[in-house]
Amino acid sequence: MAELTYTKVGDYLVPDLVMDGEDELEEMPLGKYGMLREDFLKEHHSGTYTSMLLTGRLTDHLRKIDRQAQEQVDSIVRDLMKSCGVNEELKARDQMAWVQAVNGFTHQAEEMVLAEIVYK
Repeated sequence: MAELTYTKVGDYLVPDLVMDGEDELEEMPLGKYGMLREDFLKEHHSGTYTSMLLTGRLTDHLRKIDRQAQEQVDSIVRDLMKSCGVNEELKARDQMAWVQAVNGFTHQAEEMVLAEIVYK
């Protein structure tokens, strides 16, 4: 069992408490979809948000949603590019058309992921 240490702050001794894995989590910032999910929970499901926050499950949940949403967006964009023939040949021939197509696919994928994963 680890020994509890204290830091003196003014006239008080404050315990040096750290959650398990806290150092690892601080190194990896929360992504776009995780932050959107957090805002959604705060605004529309405040009870769930508070419960998850108090039990220490919120950060894991937000990271899972963020990772899942990003993987889904990447997969959908890849599939759309393949089915529509948007490839490296088009990129070399007409870079602006390639960028427009990929941006459009990304927008479509994000709309689907936001509705199915983030705002559910």
